[in-house]
Amino acid sequence: MESLSDTQWDVVISGTGLQQSLLALALSRSGKNILHVDPNDYYGGPEAAFSLPEADEWAERHRADGRDGSLFAGAEVKREADGLASPRAYTLALAPQLIHSRSKLVSQLVDSKAFRHIEFLAVGSFFIYQPPSEASSASLSRIPSTREDVFSNTAIPARSKRSLMKFLKFVLDFDSEPRTDVWHPHTDEPLDVFLASQFKLDSALQSYIITLTLSQDGKVSVKDGLTTIHRHLTSMGVFGPGFAAVYPKWGGLSEVAQVGCRAAAVGGAVYMLGTGIKHVRKAQSEDAQTEANLEIELTNDMVVNTKRLVKGSEQSTASQRISRLTAVTKSDFSSLFELQTEGAPIPAVTVVAFPAGSVSTEEGKSSEYPVYALVHSSDTGECPSGQFVIYLTTVHDASSKSILEKALSSLVAAVQGDDEASPSPCIYQLYYDQCGGTPSLVVDDSTATFPLPPVDLAFNDSILDTVQEAWNMVMGGSNEEGDEYMKFDDREGGNDDDAFD
Repeated sequence: MESLSDTQWDVVISGTGLQQSLLALALSRSGKNILHVDPNDYYGGPEAAFSLPEADEWAERHRADGRDGSLFAGAEVKREADGLASPRAYTLALAPQLIHSRSKLVSQLVDSKAFRHIEFLAVGSFFIYQPPSEASSASLSRIPSTREDVFSNTAIPARSKRSLMKFLKFVLDFDSEPRTDVWHPHTDEPLDVFLASQFKLDSALQSYIITLTLSQDGKVSVKDGLTTIHRHLTSMGVFGPGFAAVYPKWGGLSEVAQVGCRAAAVGGAVYMLGTGIKHVRKAQSEDAQTEANLEIELTNDMVVNTKRLVKGSEQSTASQRISRLTAVTKSDFSSLFELQTEGAPIPAVTVVAFPAGSVSTEEGKSSEYPVYALVHSSDTGECPSGQFVIYLTTVHDASSKSILEKALSSLVAAVQGDDEASPSPCIYQLYYDQCGGTPSLVVDDSTATFPLPPVDLAFNDSILDTVQEAWNMVMGGSNEEGDEYMKFDDREGGNDDDAFD
């Protein structure tokens, strides 16, 4: 271990969250001396995925109320005595996110060859929860997002179908003239108002469109909404018919983070889990050949010297805060994964949206914000066969925990036809609050700090900009060898079966 102290490191990376791990991937063929540490004893940071014992241990460490500015807070576990398989048969993601097929992340994983070590699964239909009424029980309505979907939908009147088709055609080419003349004057206005005034869409069709944006608070601007819907529609069919987004098997973004770290390790990076940073100070070496700018004392009392330090934010000052409820159930949700398009792969993930006001607490308080439920089948590798994992999310407020629990039982009732008053047949539940940030790298001399990851339900490509900024800093702002960022040729003699080619 003494050799680590003697090495002049080009960069020390602290934390193995997605941003740090993508940086490690980008540097994996740079020839730089890289020391990658993490105070946790697991990979993935805020994007980690846990077995049940690991989730229990993690929840115990994050029971506090979050007033100290911590990233996660208010964690609580509930479990049933029977029904759970082996604890290691589960892999629960802390921050599950969909990745649209045209996401910049997918392109970078392809260019860097990392995609060969990730199994991507199809994300299927999007549904909207319809509350029970005097005339009908609770149900789920599937959202049409293609021309074929619209015309085959029997719940939408013919006149409304024409209005919806007009909007879908508009979005596909929204950023070119003359369409820009239509929406530019309304850039910052609410999307639902724009949909009503410009396309005569009723409230039901507005909710369909807003749901496809995956907006956490349901208050999306015209510009952001059109951009997001365009990404969704143009992603449809890229990797096969019938789906617009994918999800990495075995824990989502956690798997991407681990692939990045493995690539860096193959490239010569040194990894130390369970080791964090205690102190950072300017290097005081009198050796003229020493290029290190920083002297870092690790939590194991080792001192290392480095030119650059890249780390993640440890505390939050952001106002963006959500509540999450992860549930494992034995209820049969297979009806949500039925194929809607001939030749499409069987989806492993489906999305259910609960519009604001569609569920209420036991005290009668209606939900102020939408609730989203990502339903995962056992094909994701996150639970045993015959069980499902449901990831529910809503904007945090005083009643968000009760709202999520009500949404969970309402979802089960809508799919199974169960009595909503009966207990939800879930065998494991993990509740917690999470803070998010706005992607912006903070650079202070030789130290760069990644922001908290955003809490979006679909991967936010702006994260990748901060990673490239950090890469430029580590590379010194120049690249003498002319290598392109995240674009790697196959290693000589390498093949798809290599540990990491």
